[in-house]
Amino acid sequence: MIGTKKLSPDELKALAADVARLSSLLTREREDLPDAYLKDRKLRQAYFLYFIPSNLAKIHLPLRELSLHHKTILSKERLSILDIGSGPGTATLGALDFFSQQGKRPLLQFTAVDQVGENLKDAENLFRSWRDRTGINASLRTIRSGVEKAMDRLSGDQYDIIVLSNVLNELFHGDADRVAKRTLFLKNILHRLLTPDGSCVIIEPALRETSRELLMVGDGLLQEGFSIYSPCFGNGKCPALANPKDWCHEDVPWDPPEIVKEIDSRIGLRKDSLKFSYIVLRKDGLSLTDIYGEHSFRVVSEPLVSKGKIEFYICGKGERRLFVRLDKDRTALNEPFENMRRGDIVGFERVTDNGKRFKAEKETRVMIKSAR
Repeated sequence: MIGTKKLSPDELKALAADVARLSSLLTREREDLPDAYLKDRKLRQAYFLYFIPSNLAKIHLPLRELSLHHKTILSKERLSILDIGSGPGTATLGALDFFSQQGKRPLLQFTAVDQVGENLKDAENLFRSWRDRTGINASLRTIRSGVEKAMDRLSGDQYDIIVLSNVLNELFHGDADRVAKRTLFLKNILHRLLTPDGSCVIIEPALRETSRELLMVGDGLLQEGFSIYSPCFGNGKCPALANPKDWCHEDVPWDPPEIVKEIDSRIGLRKDSLKFSYIVLRKDGLSLTDIYGEHSFRVVSEPLVSKGKIEFYICGKGERRLFVRLDKDRTALNEPFENMRRGDIVGFERVTDNGKRFKAEKETRVMIKSAR
């Protein structure tokens, strides 16, 4: 992980206050979030020490899901990766960390784009340190540019992986037409900068507003002919958008470093899991359905436990529905039901389908195909 010097009690107190301020700006007070907020020295330090460790780990999930495809999407000898709105290189570090753990390591050629010069300097320093520590064969080019002007600076280039991590929600923020403008922006990015067999990974905060707007952008890009590789099964309109109260996000268990635990204890936050929303877009129609089959579902809720039953929301085949099992119907065949968790990929046989929900009976077989 990212090393830091030992902080004094006063330094920790000040850092915790800055983390609390930045966390509030990124969540409850988003309307007050300044442009290029990482130019603020104190907010930069708060982001660097508290948010980078968790944010860099989030890209592991979409990359891992891409690595599962039988087309060996990530097994090229060389991968060109574009990190748009890179900040201090958080997603770049996450990708370095992911590939350093793989048996076969491709040559990685990164390009990081950000409008804050200090961010790019930090990205270069962190990149060199991480690369030297892991011994991975990788290079980094940095370009100082606003996100919306990035295409002009990258004209003629194409990339195997394009990453926008915690960037999309900041584009056209406050604009009534922001979803349409973000969709058009990404359409142009994908057409001009993504290779025909490339992947665009978009990671966003797990807030209801930002998550729903990401789903809306995904729907818009489907209409433009692109496909969603993950997390969805199927390429129809997102069923979570039918109810204004619904949204879709991940919640992946995570063991935070000590400094994050210390800050959490001071300000009342709890960063013991990775909460985020994501989609992976492609041009060629490949998807997780190719791996797990068209009758697979994603668990999209925590277990809903009430007297005599357990329920989950699951999503697949263009629908989001409750899946319920009564305690009295528990058998060895359906026992995996109670072990399902948000993000798991599941399948089942011999269920009762009443149109509103699936019901696990005694003879229902439940299979967890991929667990978080």
